[in-house]
Amino acid sequence: MEIATATRLGGSARWSALYGAGMALVFAGERIIGAGGARTATTVVGLVALIAAMVVRLARSGVAAPDRRMVERSLFWLYGLGMLALLFYFMQSDLPTLRGGKPLEHSFPKLAVALAALWPVVLVLAAWPILLVEMAYAQMARAPRLETGRVVDAMFSGLGLAGALVFAFTAAYVSSERDKKFDFAYFKTTRPGEATRKIVKSLDQAIEVDVFFPSSNEVKEEIADYLTDLAKESAQLKVAYYDFDINPLKAKEMGVSGNGILVFARGGRKEQLGIPVQFEAARSPLRMLDREVQQRLLMVVKPNRVTFIVTGHGERSYETAAETDKRAGIKDLRDLLLDQGHDVRQLGPSEGLMADIPKDATLVVVAGPQKPFQPEEVAAINRYMDKGGRMLLALDPEARLEEKELLQPFGLKYHPVLLANDQAFARRTHQLSDRNNLVTAQYSVHPSVTSLQKMGMRAPVIMPTAGWLEPIKDRAKDISIDSPITAHPQTFEDKNGNYEPDQGEDRRTWELAAAGVKSMSRLFVLADSDCLSDAVLRFGGNGLMVLDVVRWLLGEEGYIGTTSDEADVPISHTRKQDVAWFYSSIFLTPALLIGLGLVVTRRTRSRKRSAPPPAAPAAKEGAQP
Repeated sequence: MEIATATRLGGSARWSALYGAGMALVFAGERIIGAGGARTATTVVGLVALIAAMVVRLARSGVAAPDRRMVERSLFWLYGLGMLALLFYFMQSDLPTLRGGKPLEHSFPKLAVALAALWPVVLVLAAWPILLVEMAYAQMARAPRLETGRVVDAMFSGLGLAGALVFAFTAAYVSSERDKKFDFAYFKTTRPGEATRKIVKSLDQAIEVDVFFPSSNEVKEEIADYLTDLAKESAQLKVAYYDFDINPLKAKEMGVSGNGILVFARGGRKEQLGIPVQFEAARSPLRMLDREVQQRLLMVVKPNRVTFIVTGHGERSYETAAETDKRAGIKDLRDLLLDQGHDVRQLGPSEGLMADIPKDATLVVVAGPQKPFQPEEVAAINRYMDKGGRMLLALDPEARLEEKELLQPFGLKYHPVLLANDQAFARRTHQLSDRNNLVTAQYSVHPSVTSLQKMGMRAPVIMPTAGWLEPIKDRAKDISIDSPITAHPQTFEDKNGNYEPDQGEDRRTWELAAAGVKSMSRLFVLADSDCLSDAVLRFGGNGLMVLDVVRWLLGEEGYIGTTSDEADVPISHTRKQDVAWFYSSIFLTPALLIGLGLVVTRRTRSRKRSAPPPAAPAAKEGAQP
């Protein structure tokens, strides 16, 4: 009889599934759709499903055996608890406004807030026990008699999990409302870098550094440690400390208007560096102190360095690019030159390029021209180079420009054919085209790559879509050429553009850069201008490469070296990565923890059930049977 009743009452989970579907429909109507007839229809259908599940559950409890009746009634009351959560929700929702009434938050705002916080709690307290009771119930669906203890344990386990979940969300909410920040961030004032030390060591005239800070100040102590270490490199660096309030005459002489200023003076030239007096505000400037000090030193040691960036032929620009040019700009390159004390200007046909290069030009930069130069412009550039000019030239194979008129005087030839590598490349789109993003750490001993050579594989250069360079064999004897950067040995010339090494596409270490010297003039050529763009200049060794190349071009090999920087490097993710991290932290991690808890709990119960019953105590001698 009990087995027949169990068979007739089978499929308990389907009604809980109907109940869950009803809750989902109510949620979709109220929280996702939110308005209109679709909201009403979806919510009503959900409520009908909930009521139907409760009616069926009540009917099942009326015909069930005593042990199963306890389970059915427990589920019925849990269903009712969920319905109570919906009642709390509808009381504080906009339901009264559908008939022209006022929402509860207008009449009883505190009650509305309490119900808004209470209904999710009650719903969770109903949902978890229903789920775990159904799981325990399903395992004994055809048993002649239920182990009601297992069902009760499952229900209380569900209530415990629900309580823990409610506690976690409550703690998170309280923490967000009572927000108190604690700073555990890494902080360290920079030490003098290699390049800064070399600048000080090579001083031939004294530089005075006047530090204006209050006498007792934590920021001043950090700066003093840095300057004391730097002053060990040369007696020509003289450091003095002043307080603006105590030494107003000295402050006026140096043009200082308050504390928190460092003045670098040499002869009649003065450069100032401002750092906040408060330590918390000074954290970021102190992390980049070496870079800022190096910039001021160069401005007083090597003043009036003017760099012209050529425009007018589709070159990359540090200004807003035209709508037709989708390439990355060179704003970071301009900022890097400014940090090194350069006065950066543009030079195009409208600025007189067709006539002559300005006499105050220290360096000329040509970054990725897309159109050929006019004969007058070529003649002006060649005249500048014949007079001892310095030029950084970066070409793109996509433009199909060989620039023979500029390269042949230095015994060089450019091949605008895309190189590719199927073993060492930078992934960007995860397509075959990524094989054009060359990555190399093949450096010579040329001074223009000194820092890269020291760092090796820690500072690879990234060159997306590069061609290659070749020294002309029958060049003039007064021309010296070096290939400071070469490609990875497995790089091939992708002549047909299929990103695959086909027959006739040899693999070798192609020349990606060339440093040419002719009399007093210097030329550095890159087989790719993307390596100077904002898209890659901050990655790998590209920034170091530009610094060393510019210093070599200007004859400042003695300043070549790394700059110390303790600034935090931001961790960046793509949108897909952000979405993956969000959902994994919100749903996947809690689900894994709950699943682990269920596995451990079930194993413990299984061991208890499979354990043999305890042996009966032995009868004492002389005891009556």
